[in-house]
Amino acid sequence: MTGGTIFDQATKTGEGGSTTPGVREHPPYNADFEERYQANLALRDAGIFPDPNSYCGIPTGFPRLMNLPDVYEFAVTEKQVWIITENGPNVMRIYTDGRQHPASEDMWPTHTGDSVGHWEGDTLVFDTLSLHSSESGNTIIDRTGLVLSEAAHIVTRMHVNDQGMMEVQMTINDEKALTAPWVVTKLYRRLEEGARVYDYACNENNRNPIDPKTGWTYTIGPDGKIMDVNPGR
Repeated sequence: MTGGTIFDQATKTGEGGSTTPGVREHPPYNADFEERYQANLALRDAGIFPDPNSYCGIPTGFPRLMNLPDVYEFAVTEKQVWIITENGPNVMRIYTDGRQHPASEDMWPTHTGDSVGHWEGDTLVFDTLSLHSSESGNTIIDRTGLVLSEAAHIVTRMHVNDQGMMEVQMTINDEKALTAPWVVTKLYRRLEEGARVYDYACNENNRNPIDPKTGWTYTIGPDGKIMDVNPGR
C-alpha cells in the first residue's frame, strides 16, 4: 500500500501518521459517532488507545484489511478472488460464481463479512455485508480510532489503473454511523517479479505490550526491543 496507515488520506487534517496527536480524518459521521471518534482520538493522543490488533492472532477485518503497510497477494480463481495479507492471519474471500448473499437470518458478523462480486471488464466489483461492528471491540479502521457500526455495507471496485497501480475504491454506507456515503480510495504498487511473501505475526504473542502502571502501549521492533518510550517519563 502506498502512503501511511491513515485510512482516508483525502479527508485527513494535521501532519503525521495515524498515531500522531492531532491527526484525524473527517468521515460523514452523525453526531453520535463523531462523539465516539473524538473519545478515541483523545485516547490515541494520550497513547492508550486499545488497538484490537494488539490482541495477537485476531484478524484485522475489513475494511482495515485494505489499510496495512505490508505485502498483499490477490489470487483470482474461476469462482473466487482471495485477498491475502502478509500482515497477520488475514484472508478475504470474494465469491464470483454468481451466488447472492445468504438470507439475513443465515448471516452473522465476522471479521471480513460476506462478499459477493462480479467482473465489469477488468474491474472487480464486490459487495460486503455482515461485518463486526466496532462496538463489539473486535475491529477499528485505523489507529486514530475510526469506527463503524454493524450496519456497514461496503461496495468495492478494484482494478489496475493506467499507472500500473492497484486502485481500490470503497463506498461505505452505514445508516447508524454515517449521514452520507463515505468514498475512500487506496493505491497499491506492484512488487518486482520474483518477490517472496513471508507470514509473520506477534512477537511471542505480545507484539505491543502495555505498561501496567501507565497504560502506555509500547511497540516492539523486529529485534524484540522496545522502539518507543513513554513520553511522560
